[in-house]
Amino acid sequence: MGSNLGDRRAFLEAGLSALADLEGVKPIALSSLYETAPQGYLDQPFFLNAVLSVQAELAPEELLLAMQQIEDGHQRRRTIHWGPRTLDLDLLLYGTRRVNSPDLVLPHPCITTRSFVLVPLCEIAPELRHPSTGKSFRSYRDELEPAREICKVGALRDLPTASRGGR
Repeated sequence: MGSNLGDRRAFLEAGLSALADLEGVKPIALSSLYETAPQGYLDQPFFLNAVLSVQAELAPEELLLAMQQIEDGHQRRRTIHWGPRTLDLDLLLYGTRRVNSPDLVLPHPCITTRSFVLVPLCEIAPELRHPSTGKSFRSYRDELEPAREICKVGALRDLPTASRGGR
């Protein structure tokens, strides 16, 4: 989860609530909140990022579509590749499943190279291993250059309980 426009924390909390309200999606663990420098397109504000683990009854493609609809409902505009955004919800992993389609690649192809993903991911799942390589995500994190521009800045609110959903 990420945001670097407007009230970043409010957008992330709204995205978290919307995910928890999805039928068949149950939040399991939520990382701390991190402020991180942009990557790719650098002329933009810093991001707030977190990683959320969920239990999902939806197929990966259905979950991705629901996440994109949540982004769109929170003023997400896709105008610049890796550009600024109010809410960014990425599907990083889906258990050990591997997907390679035009709309979805799992595990996420950049998961092993981004501190803003690996640091919070390792916080909530320190023993988790990459489904394709078997290598721990902690090892990938430790191999990266020290993350100079990632800073823990607190937490989002507690994990929401859904007002509906298949739980």
